[in-house]
Amino acid sequence: MVLLDTANLDEICNAIDLYPIDGVTTNPTILVKEKKHFLNHIKEIKSLIGNERMIHVQIVGTKYQDIIDEAYYISENIGGNVYIKIPVMPEGIKAMKYLSEKNIKVTATAVFTSQQAIIAAKAGAKFVAPYINRIDNISSSGIDVVSEIAKMYKMFGLDTKILAASFKNVDQVKKAFLAGSDSVTISYDILEHMVYHPSTVESVNQFIKDWKELYGDTKTNSL
Repeated sequence: MVLLDTANLDEICNAIDLYPIDGVTTNPTILVKEKKHFLNHIKEIKSLIGNERMIHVQIVGTKYQDIIDEAYYISENIGGNVYIKIPVMPEGIKAMKYLSEKNIKVTATAVFTSQQAIIAAKAGAKFVAPYINRIDNISSSGIDVVSEIAKMYKMFGLDTKILAASFKNVDQVKKAFLAGSDSVTISYDILEHMVYHPSTVESVNQFIKDWKELYGDTKTNSL
């Protein structure tokens, strides 16, 4: 699965129009950039993507009860295929256990190690989001972490899915999938670069040039 990591409405509209995206992920930093009312903006995103696509929305509280209250607020006001993003910290893990028992879907976020991913899965998280590039930046390997998580989930028969995040280039995305990630969430820029290749453009231009030599601007459906 491929999700779009943005809260920008124009990017979401363009992505839905052009590409087969499976949903949208947001976080406090992304949302603040849009300078909009939180709930109204999330509802706008939800209306654009519909009920089938996923939307992952992050809480900002760090205490158990605050996390629970925010999770219910988001879930009740957004509805549909919504996942509550909770960072993997002790109070967050406790909240994951409770919310999963209440059938509120949780995505464990800010994952930096396979150990965190195991605990989050045991707590009931539906997705875990390892931060690929951020892990790379602390002299480790984000791709290796994804590989470890995938192997450990298979080893212990855990159903939690990997939603790899924090990418800086398309090669990281490819390697995350090859390492066993079930899904990725990427910026609109990286989404476009997953499709673009200069050789494809060159090939298309040559096709058009050759065609015009015989048929001019006439299209296939006019012949």
